[in-house]
Amino acid sequence: MSEIDSLEYNTARSKMLIPEYGRNVQKMVDHAVSLEDREKRNKVAQAIIKVMGELKPELRDVEEYKPKLWTHLFIMSDFELDVDSPYPMPNREVLAEKPNKVAYPQTRIKIGHYGKNVEILIAKAVEMEDEEEREALVKTIACMMKQFYLTFNSTSIEDDMIIDHLAKLSEGKIQLTDVSFLPSTGSILKANGLTKNSNSSNKNSNNKSRNNKNRNKNNRKRY
Repeated sequence: MSEIDSLEYNTARSKMLIPEYGRNVQKMVDHAVSLEDREKRNKVAQAIIKVMGELKPELRDVEEYKPKLWTHLFIMSDFELDVDSPYPMPNREVLAEKPNKVAYPQTRIKIGHYGKNVEILIAKAVEMEDEEEREALVKTIACMMKQFYLTFNSTSIEDDMIIDHLAKLSEGKIQLTDVSFLPSTGSILKANGLTKNSNSSNKNSNNKSRNNKNRNKNNRKRY
């Protein structure tokens, strides 16, 4: 038989039920299933589990690490491997079930760029009875609001807008009068790696590039 005739092609091979472990591990599992002696099957199964653990070290950080490896082993054997597992064999039907649909929160966010968490914090502040704790939380929320606004919307904002938005989101229950504690727009932009003139400079750069292209076109037409 020629060397070409002895080659194996993926299309002719059996399907790997968990391809992440590779063809060799699948062959080891198939071999374990074929063994008639139960004691030998148990020894081979333990060896396969050890190899699988070496191949997928990231699974060690997963809760129930060893049970997960044994579950993968049974899946790769198409649930035909009869061994003394330290964990019960998983149910094929249960594993095949589709997970329940996760309910998506339907509550509407009043001002999008602040997000739902800011609204939750504001509701918490409204309910607080201790004046000092309430004031400290309100100041923290206002600083967050200014930072979020500048991060997602613009390179400029008036502090009075934070007052208005805070009143709106609290349904008028929080009324700020002094916003001198708010960080400056420049310091927030600097922390975000932006500058006040970044947008305008980008626009000027784009305009300059566009003008150069038009000038080159006109020169070509002239000659």
